[in-house]
Amino acid sequence: MKKSKIFMFSGQGSQYYRMGRELYATNITFHHWMSRMNHIIQQNAGINILEEIYNPAIHRSTVFDKLSYTHPAIFMVEYSLARVCIENGIEPDYVLGASLGEFVSAAITGILSLEAALECLLIQSALIQSDCRPGSMTAIVHHPELYKQTSVIHDHFELAAINYSSHFIISGNYRDELMTVEAYLKREGIIFQTLPVRYGFHSANIEPIEREYKKKLSNLTFNHPQVPFISCVSAGSVDDIDSEHFWNVLRQPIDFQKTIQRLEAGNQFMYIDLGPSGTLANFVKRNLTPDSESKVHTILTPFGQDVRKLQKVIESLN
Repeated sequence: MKKSKIFMFSGQGSQYYRMGRELYATNITFHHWMSRMNHIIQQNAGINILEEIYNPAIHRSTVFDKLSYTHPAIFMVEYSLARVCIENGIEPDYVLGASLGEFVSAAITGILSLEAALECLLIQSALIQSDCRPGSMTAIVHHPELYKQTSVIHDHFELAAINYSSHFIISGNYRDELMTVEAYLKREGIIFQTLPVRYGFHSANIEPIEREYKKKLSNLTFNHPQVPFISCVSAGSVDDIDSEHFWNVLRQPIDFQKTIQRLEAGNQFMYIDLGPSGTLANFVKRNLTPDSESKVHTILTPFGQDVRKLQKVIESLN
C-alpha cells in the first residue's frame, strides 16, 4: 500500500538560535524563501529576523524566547523547508500543524496567502506582548492523568497539550505558581522541562487578546485547503477554517496523541517533520503501535547535519 505523505509543522518551544543555518547557507530555495519572508516582516514590523537568529555572537544554546522574533522565525524556517521539499518532488497529501504550526499549514495549503499568514503571527505576537501577563509552559514526562489527579498542578495550570501516553504540557501564569509545581515534580522524581516561552499559550493567560485578535483576523480571506488540513485542536481534518478556528488554535489544548491515533486507524503514512527540532517526529514515534507500517522522517534538529538529512529524505521519498 502506498503511504500518504504528511507534512508536520510544530509551534512554540521548538525554536533555537541558528535553526536552519546550514540550509540557509547552502540551499538556494531555502535561502530565497527565508529572505523573502524576512523582507516582508521588516516592512511590516521593522525587525530583522535573519540578523537575530543567525547572529554569530549568539550561541545556539542561548534561550530564544523573544516572541516578536520567535513567532515569525519558526514560521519562516518551516515554510521555507516545506518549499524545499515541494521543489524536490515531495508533495504533501496532508498537512498537520500543532499550535503555531497550523499557520504554516494554512499558508502551504492556500487557506491563507503567505503575507496573510505572517500578518496573523505579527498581530498575535504584538497583542500578546502588549495585553497578556507573563506566563510559562512546562512539559512533563508522565501519564496525563497526573494532571487531573494532582491538585498542586491543576489548581495552578491548565492542560495545554497531550502529546503521547507519558508526555503532556501545562500552561499558565509565572513565578510563584511555576515554582510550586516544579518543587512538587522534583520531590516526586518526575522529569519536566520548562519550555522557552514567556507566555502561557493554550490557557486563560492569553484570553485578554481574544476580542481584538478575532476582530483583526476577520478582515482576512480564508480559502478552502488544497489538501486535507489536520488540526491538533480538533484531532482531525478541518474544512471550514476561519478566524474562530485560529483563535481556538491559540487558546484550546493540543491533542496530538488523539490526532495520530485517529490518523493511524487502518492507514499508513510517511510523516515528515518540517519543524526546527524534530519534536513532532519523536511524538509520532511514541504514538505508533508495534504493527504500524508508517515511517517518520526528520530533517532539522539542533545537532546539525541538515543538508545530509534533507538529501536522505529526498532520496527516500522519491
